[in-house]
Amino acid sequence: MRSLYDADTVRTAEEPLLASLPDGTLMQRAATALARRCAQLLGATYGSRVVLLVGSGNNGGDALHAGAALARRGARVDALLLSESVHEGGLHAFDAAGGRRRPAGDDADRLLVERADLVVDGMLGIGAGGPLRPAYARLARLTWDTAAVVVAVDVPTGVDASTGAADPDAVRADVTVTFGAAKVGLLVSPGAECAGVTDVVDIGLTLPPSQLTALDAADVAALVPPVGAGTDKYRRGVLAVVAGSDRYTGAAVMAVGGALATGVGMVRFLGAEHPGELVRQAWPEAVVVVAEPGDTAAVRDLGRVQAWVVGSGLGTDAAAASTVRAVLEMPEPVLLDADALTVVAEHPDWVRDRPAPTLLTPHAGEFGRLRAMERSEVEAHRLRHVRDAARNLEATVLLKGSSTLVADAGGQVRVNTAQTPYLGTAGSGDVLSGICGALLASGLSPLDAGSAGAFLHGLAGLEAAGDPPTAITAMDVVRRLPDALRAVRG
Repeated sequence: MRSLYDADTVRTAEEPLLASLPDGTLMQRAATALARRCAQLLGATYGSRVVLLVGSGNNGGDALHAGAALARRGARVDALLLSESVHEGGLHAFDAAGGRRRPAGDDADRLLVERADLVVDGMLGIGAGGPLRPAYARLARLTWDTAAVVVAVDVPTGVDASTGAADPDAVRADVTVTFGAAKVGLLVSPGAECAGVTDVVDIGLTLPPSQLTALDAADVAALVPPVGAGTDKYRRGVLAVVAGSDRYTGAAVMAVGGALATGVGMVRFLGAEHPGELVRQAWPEAVVVVAEPGDTAAVRDLGRVQAWVVGSGLGTDAAAASTVRAVLEMPEPVLLDADALTVVAEHPDWVRDRPAPTLLTPHAGEFGRLRAMERSEVEAHRLRHVRDAARNLEATVLLKGSSTLVADAGGQVRVNTAQTPYLGTAGSGDVLSGICGALLASGLSPLDAGSAGAFLHGLAGLEAAGDPPTAITAMDVVRRLPDALRAVRG
């Protein structure tokens, strides 16, 4: 499990090294790794064109030292200086290696970037915040359309390293070479969308445990319960799925399919007659109970279950609200999705007052309704808002999106690293609810079920989209879930 850190924690970890090592040692470690990565990206360094965007801080020094190393290997390296006061040692090394430098600020900047094979963004580092100044924004925008490979030093200019918030004019990097530790803003959107591929360079920092982490396949494999010789359907988990309506019939099929493909022992479906018949046809192994909307007795009498999923395609009328409340009054873990989220937005105490675990799985629009804010505000500050919501509702919240986040009430947050934009298709969220519900029924905590479920969902989406990727449907994701499970298990 990879730990992610904010800027303050990284700077605190740097202090003892800066005090104990000879001056400039950390910068040389960082710049050497940066130059090596740039050379790999160039392929042939000799004769290549490199442009450095250089600010006044240490990031500018890293870029100048790396530029000097590339110049010594035969590259033509031009440095565009945003300040008269740049890192003295870096500038001296750059000049000595034959680099070319001049102040940024005219039309020649664009021509240099357009002709470059590689652009190195060393304008601002992890300590920067707030809107970009015009001179920085102008150079940052040059990275958007260039054919050159864009490499950011530590963090793309305009991205908040601690939160993932991003200036509208932020640099759009292909690769970010970051030092000491992975920064929060490189994996949390919208910053993650500016960072490209992230390379973490070990410079010798000693860091504390972090509450914000990212799972990889091995972590997910350790969480998903194995199927042993003594396993039966009850040990694997029984999931109740309360979903679908005469208007939204497919939601029930997708949610049940996601659960079954994840390996749950049994699914008990409860819903209206038409979606129930479709579930029978698609998934004959599911136990289907037909009930009228709002039949709370059917919820209580459904039978033995170990977790509930409620909300997909259910509707938001009074009958649906009665069903959601009845499910939340059950003693087992509950996952709330889609229409159930709209219902509890009016009744947050139904979630807050539950003694049993609850997992909510909103996309940004549903989250906005849940927390009475605009979708754009949710997207701009995803990490802050998902933490606040989990704390306020005393539940676990999975915020879907370009970087899915799962936060619990204690402040832990996990970032999903297996994602593809091709999952943005109708029914995909219903499949995710079934996956996470199956893992809840197997005995995982909401945090583990949500983060492992999001990873499997993303991996199945990647498998379905293929390489090169193509459009997929939610049922494609269901069909590739067994492949995703095999992949994480090695």
